[in-house]
Amino acid sequence: MTQAMLLRQILDYANRADPYPLYAELRKTPVVHEGDGPYVVSTYFEIQNLLHDPRISSDARNLTAQVGDELSQGEEGTTLPPSFLKLDPPEHDRLRRMTNRPFGPPHSPRRVDAMRGELAAIVSGLIDGLVDGGSDGGRIDLVDQFSYPFPVTVICRLLGVPREDEARFHTWADTLAASLDPSPDEDPTERNRIATQARTELGMYLAGLIEERRKAPGDDMLSELATAQGPDGAMTTMELLSTAALLLIAGHETTVNLITNGMLTLLRHPDALQRLRNEPRLSVPIVEELLRYEPPVQLVPQRTTLADIEVGGVTIPKGASLWLVLASGNRDPKRFTDPDRFDPDRKDIQHLGFGSGIHSCFGAPLARLEAQLALTELARRLDNPRLVEDPPPYRQNAVLRGPRHLNITCDGLRP
Repeated sequence: MTQAMLLRQILDYANRADPYPLYAELRKTPVVHEGDGPYVVSTYFEIQNLLHDPRISSDARNLTAQVGDELSQGEEGTTLPPSFLKLDPPEHDRLRRMTNRPFGPPHSPRRVDAMRGELAAIVSGLIDGLVDGGSDGGRIDLVDQFSYPFPVTVICRLLGVPREDEARFHTWADTLAASLDPSPDEDPTERNRIATQARTELGMYLAGLIEERRKAPGDDMLSELATAQGPDGAMTTMELLSTAALLLIAGHETTVNLITNGMLTLLRHPDALQRLRNEPRLSVPIVEELLRYEPPVQLVPQRTTLADIEVGGVTIPKGASLWLVLASGNRDPKRFTDPDRFDPDRKDIQHLGFGSGIHSCFGAPLARLEAQLALTELARRLDNPRLVEDPPPYRQNAVLRGPRHLNITCDGLRP
């Protein structure tokens, strides 16, 4: 199999349910490149080094050759500036520092942990609604009924979206999520029109909410971002809009996949599911192993070299497009023992599930807590859950890989 054929197979939807044998083949050549395509890096240590290398840029403006457009997650149809996820230092560092002040240590060390009770209540309410009366054994779609609504509700509470507006926020989030996962049968022009309209409406709503918070701040994160005057100054309204949109989309999509991939994995490993039901504290190592075993982000396709860089005996030239296959690195046998085995007792889990370096996942603490609470309660309360189909139907997106639906049945709900 040629390298080009291998890359096409990895991107082919037919292999979305199980790309890991293809990743194993990819790792035989740590750096793959053919023609005018991207340089693809698939081994753990090489990926880790590149994620910490200042010669690697996240700013698409540094790319000299536009390749890999099929994996683009750009913000077409929007006039928002790039979020800090798509910027390099010093702009990246400034915006990330400013966003982190109301979110985590050292300035807001209890922001995430203080939400634990509220998150638990949201989880409980959603599970209560899964089965009518808790005993009819009907089909449940864990994605539509649980994994999708949970994180977007959390983002609403984090930002301070009024409860009466949460339904509108859900609608915009669903529309934008669909634009990241297009169906091949959809009209791309109509899809882009709908996504652009949703971005515009969301932007207008957030702009109004920001002005309200500047006049009458609350104790939410958006209020603190809108009124903060720290050492880096204040965010502009456009920077605030871009940051809020990033928190919504990035925070939502990855957590959906983490929870859904996690429940699918547990249903495939009933002993681990039973252990979690009996030992709730096991949720912490289980989530870490899931981030290694089935990461919500499979690869990072939008990196650019700022200089010639040698990786695995291959010189990647300045201005080249670089893809880092995180999910492949997480299964690298040179880094992890028996990497294709799901092992909740694994002691060494320095995974790439949240990336690494300056662009490591900003919302990782919140995503971890959401997944721990969600999986623990699903394990505890679903009575004899069973998969309706395996593998389930997957999303089209090769980057944000996860089931589009996860249909199960159960014998009811435990109290």
